[in-house]
Amino acid sequence: MNVDLIFKIAAIGILVAVLNQVLIRSGREEQAMMTTLAGLVVVLMMLVQEISNLFNLIKALFSL
Repeated sequence: MNVDLIFKIAAIGILVAVLNQVLIRSGREEQAMMTTLAGLVVVLMMLVQEISNLFNLIKALFSL
């Protein structure tokens, strides 16, 4: 697993946290929640892609 993936996830987390705080302070709680959910979906899609790559690697390794 690349360290770059961990840094990307951390960067998305920091960005979402800052946006969340800014939106909450301005009174837009619904948009803050949607921003948090969008960040979560982006990270989950990145993880699903990496898990898919892992399964493909295992499949090729055992010639299944």
